Amino acid sequence: MSASAQVIGHRTARMAMAGPAPSQRDRNEFNLMSREKIEALTESAHAMAIRMMSMHQETARLAIQQMLNGAANLMSVASSNSLHQSGHHQNKLAQDTMHDSAKAMSQFNTSLANIAQTGLQPLHARATANAKRLKKL
Repeated sequence: MSASAQVIGHRTARMAMAGPAPSQRDRNEFNLMSREKIEALTESAHAMAIRMMSMHQETARLAIQQMLNGAANLMSVASSNSLHQSGHHQNKLAQDTMHDSAKAMSQFNTSLANIAQTGLQPLHARATANAKRLKKL
């Protein structure tokens, strides 16, 4: 964020000083600014799309795993020999279902945060590089 603030401040001041007739150097910088924004956003979208595809695979794996665990617990309930054993198996089914659901939601939220972080990396890299470059001017 600080790199972005530096770059925005530098470029805004440069635009204000250039006025209605910017120099060739200013026009080159303004063109670079536009091109870099498009490139960074494209890189960001691409990186997030790739990460989202792997998230879909993780989500499917978790869903299948939960389905199999639930089916095994249901079979335990169905094959209980006594009322006490059935109650125990039902309790395990409920606890495992709630635990697995909470675990899946936590993993899902972590994946979403990772997608956001992945999408910000190209933007951060460009802003940091521009801050360093513009500091020298």
